[in-house]
Amino acid sequence: MTVIKNPEIGQIINVKGVKTNVHDIGSGPPVMLIHGSGPGVTAWANWRLAMPELAKSHRVIAPDMLGFGFTARPANNLCNLERWISHTIDLLDELGIERIDLIGNSFGGGIALALAIRFPHRVRSLVLMGSVGVPFKLTPGLNAVWGYEPSLQAMKGLLDIFAYDRNLVTNELAELRYQASIRPGFQEAFSAMFPAPRQRWVDALESKEHDIRALSHDTLILHGREDEIIPLQTSQTLFEWLPKAQLHMFGHCGHWTQIEHATRFSKLVVDFLAEDETN
Repeated sequence: MTVIKNPEIGQIINVKGVKTNVHDIGSGPPVMLIHGSGPGVTAWANWRLAMPELAKSHRVIAPDMLGFGFTARPANNLCNLERWISHTIDLLDELGIERIDLIGNSFGGGIALALAIRFPHRVRSLVLMGSVGVPFKLTPGLNAVWGYEPSLQAMKGLLDIFAYDRNLVTNELAELRYQASIRPGFQEAFSAMFPAPRQRWVDALESKEHDIRALSHDTLILHGREDEIIPLQTSQTLFEWLPKAQLHMFGHCGHWTQIEHATRFSKLVVDFLAEDETN
């Protein structure tokens, strides 16, 4: 009998008692990818196109964050910025990685930013993609994502919000993401993270302006011009506040930069990391 392995599951590592699903591929300087916060999300779902490209030159670490995907959920379903950061640091310690390049998508960008502020010596450089972490008004798109109630129709509606290119929003993808969102325990944990009113969760992922301005890390900021989830203003604010930042905007692109412009995204990131390694 042929056993088909679920590509979303890498290896399960015990991180201070938390069973953590981690993809660990490639070799070279270590880079960690932190996914976003959509329903049924996993590291593989977010980064499946980028991981093989980055792994050609780097050791790629892509975990399911605490409470998401195939990583364990706290018994009380209580997840917050401090717990996500501490779990990430504990994972790096478990893997024996002292310093890493951090790539954060959306929610993951807010975690990457806050982690760099609290543990600057553990981070070499930052890539922030459609990132939260600065003040902004909750968008209808993000409210819909965090307020998702499982149905195939609702998932199709979310995919329409995520992607600018509607050719990416196929019935097959909608079915795949819907099925992922209704796996046992997934929706229960997800709905407990971001209950209404949801502006407070945007605010809870913020870092303070003076802390951001104090960061000395080289930072690449990426954003889709037509993003309906996280407003372009957030990346413009980050560009103004981060001393050593560069900003790249993608036209005809929604919230899925790493998917809608996969080849360009990977090339930009690989070139940025290589350039930073020589400085």
